[in-house]
Amino acid sequence: MKRIEFHDRKQETKEIIDILDAEPSLITFIYGPINSGKTALVTHLIDHLSEDYKVFYINLRGRFISNYDDFIKVLFDVEHVARYERIKEFLKPVAAVLPESYNGIPIPKDTFLKLFKEKEIEDVFVYIETVLRVFYESGRVPVLVIDELQVIGDMKIDGHLIYKLFNFFVRLTKELHLAHVFVVTSDSLFLEQVYSEAMLSGRREYLRVDDFGYEQTMAFLDGYGWGEQEKEIAWHNAGGKPVSLVKLINAKASGKNIEDVVSSMFTLRTGEIETRLKIVKELGDELVIGDKHFDVHHGKLVSVLEMFISRDEVGADEIDEISKRYLVKENILFADPLTKMIKPQSQLDLLAIRDVVA
Repeated sequence: MKRIEFHDRKQETKEIIDILDAEPSLITFIYGPINSGKTALVTHLIDHLSEDYKVFYINLRGRFISNYDDFIKVLFDVEHVARYERIKEFLKPVAAVLPESYNGIPIPKDTFLKLFKEKEIEDVFVYIETVLRVFYESGRVPVLVIDELQVIGDMKIDGHLIYKLFNFFVRLTKELHLAHVFVVTSDSLFLEQVYSEAMLSGRREYLRVDDFGYEQTMAFLDGYGWGEQEKEIAWHNAGGKPVSLVKLINAKASGKNIEDVVSSMFTLRTGEIETRLKIVKELGDELVIGDKHFDVHHGKLVSVLEMFISRDEVGADEIDEISKRYLVKENILFADPLTKMIKPQSQLDLLAIRDVVA
């Protein structure tokens, strides 16, 4: 498989660097359609930050979190005794000897077991704040990155955990100016919840990472020796979706015909959407919002999708809430609460939708 290099996110990178250059004061939500390159952007930036920063990166993607035990297991990177035999005290020398970035908050095993046993979420926050303060006072700016935070959902630990986390993030940024906090998500329903949350008003900012535009896509494919006709085929069928472009690059490198590959991708996606609609039509489905259950109607879903036959995006107020939430949850549509516009998750989705409902 051909190695794919990170490509042209200069504007987004500049915006993040500008945030890091300022005093920590707001929670930054990095969002966008699925597979638009958000995590790639963040990890690339982490790898290239100066030694002035100490990054703690926590990736919740693919993790099942249903209770306190699950949560702290993914939150911390447990340090075993052998490592700490080289460190006389944890909190002072650690600032100088740990790596530039960490996949979790570093913690001695005995401290971790204590938190695990006592199950006090406030103690967890106190510990994290203490660690971050040590780095801050050593001249390193702590940067806390939580990828796919929405995974914790409505989990409760003496109340909804998400609200406790938001309050903690506000304390780290707005109140103490101790650490930069970035929350990365591709879940636009979660972002919509965040956007409407009064407790975060004036305490958050947003950075959208979208698929590549036309010029970015052309330049990206140029780097792999693509001809003009092949580039246009890719753009028309896959748009600027990085994950789709990578798939096409690897397919071409292995000798496959690009038109055959995009045809296969289109057939697969069309079939997935048709199957989802068929299930709703024949078996029914429901959406749970809070404690309430709402029926999903096949006819309304089709009516929503028909709007995209002649349009690339529609206003959120043009679509009924249940259909919108369902199609977003199924990763068919992407809703941006900031612009109040809704569009298919990708160019491939747009073409598949038009084929299914035409």
